[in-house]
Amino acid sequence: MKIAAKQFILLVPVLILAMFVFAAGEASSAVKPELTLSGAINKAGRQRMLTQRIVKAYCQIGLKVQPDKARAILDNSVILFDAQLAELRQSSGRPEIQDALAREAALWSEFRAVALAPVGRDGARKLMEQNEILLQAAHKTTVLLEGVSGSRAGKLVNLAGRQRMLSQRLAKFYMLKKWGFSQPEIASGIEQARNEFAGALRTLAEAPGKTAQIQQELDLAKIQWIFFENALRQHDSGEDLMYASNVATSSEHILEVMDNITALYEKVDGS
Repeated sequence: MKIAAKQFILLVPVLILAMFVFAAGEASSAVKPELTLSGAINKAGRQRMLTQRIVKAYCQIGLKVQPDKARAILDNSVILFDAQLAELRQSSGRPEIQDALAREAALWSEFRAVALAPVGRDGARKLMEQNEILLQAAHKTTVLLEGVSGSRAGKLVNLAGRQRMLSQRLAKFYMLKKWGFSQPEIASGIEQARNEFAGALRTLAEAPGKTAQIQQELDLAKIQWIFFENALRQHDSGEDLMYASNVATSSEHILEVMDNITALYEKVDGS
């Protein structure tokens, strides 16, 4: 008994220290850092991208183009949209931004239900209509936040972030066309999005004040854009889905690069 008591006495300081470390960890995890304005622009802009990415992934599942990956993309995109919408609503106190976010949330609720329902052509048709309205709502929120910022870097965060949306928009239109949808806005949408992406890439390349890391990522984006554009110009025949798979893969690669560039611009704006 004396030995056990002695061991307990020796363990007391260790236990107290462990409790202190655990409590400190719990406290630090409960306190989230305040969302910066440039960070809000980034997240709001990412919402635009998710409206397109979800439809792209939905169509891939229907087409059986990398269906397992597409399902993971769809589910994760829904989770991310939910989380970012909640964060933006908690961090933005301006009435006009809150109104825009409320509109976005109302549209998202209906869109979300269709996206998570069993995949089918009727669902794709509904998403094709709803995603345009939701996209405009998310864009309005982003533009309002950029207006509050008023900085050149804030504009570049928005512009670079919009490239993410355009990459997914192009792939979305490709998959819709592959699934047999032939609305005129699909063909015109592909051409418009392609021109806007190429133009914005030139604007970012010519913008002053780039860090070496941003320049490196922009050079990579140019290469990825060549691969992506080439994939978009190819068309599968019959049951062959090789080119559609290339579009899916290329769209994810260029999305990753543009997301990195947007984060770098956000860092510059917040430094």
